[in-house]
Amino acid sequence: MALFSLCGKTAVVTGAGSGIGKAIALLFAQQGAAVEILDIDADKGAATVEAIRGAGGTAECQSCDVGDLSQVQACINKACERQGALDILINNAGIAHVGNLLGTTEADLDRIYRVNVKGVYNCLKTSVEKMVAYGGGVILNLASIASLIGVKDRFAYSMSKGAVLTMTYSVATDYVDHKIRCNCICPARIHTPFVDGFLRDNYAGHEQEVFEKLSKYQPIGRMGTPEEVAALAVYLCSDEAAFITGCAYPIDGGVLTIT
Repeated sequence: MALFSLCGKTAVVTGAGSGIGKAIALLFAQQGAAVEILDIDADKGAATVEAIRGAGGTAECQSCDVGDLSQVQACINKACERQGALDILINNAGIAHVGNLLGTTEADLDRIYRVNVKGVYNCLKTSVEKMVAYGGGVILNLASIASLIGVKDRFAYSMSKGAVLTMTYSVATDYVDHKIRCNCICPARIHTPFVDGFLRDNYAGHEQEVFEKLSKYQPIGRMGTPEEVAALAVYLCSDEAAFITGCAYPIDGGVLTIT
């Protein structure tokens, strides 16, 4: 039997229209999972579905605002009806904000909270209810190294990812007897389309210079790739990781341990 097989499993992946979520959806489908994508951008989600199907995989997409509990419930209910199961939840959907405490408005904080905290809660609550009924499952949340250390000018974002980390611990603790495993991944900087857009919008004409500076923040000398995060996600959601729950896994190029 092949290692890290997800054959016969259904995985819901939020925010899979681009970046890390897309890489996870593609790799999970490659490993045999039926992938159900929830993304607020229906066109990007559909493009990921098309890529999966083009490679012979199984995928569906629904437009979903994870900050709206009723939408999340409707979408996950539909996914379960279609697939007959919910084995894996990947809480990946999230947004960013750059700014320290005094540079963060109340509106900024509310916007980040609605997606990064309440959105994760909505997906957890709906999925755990299903997994309890189905007899178990695996949850993987996308946190950040910002949940483990201080990162300059990331006040609201760090707040939200700290919440993701502690929600991970709580769910792992409360539902271990229901055969539900819950872990999180804590990436450092990952080179995604978001990074390119951020540089274009804020550092026009100096994109390469700032990109190199951000890359060197990681002692290994570069940003990570979405595919590297996806590879860790596959392991943590596979049967080979059946003894792992309540853990936070840095994937950070040495940020936390190398000075």
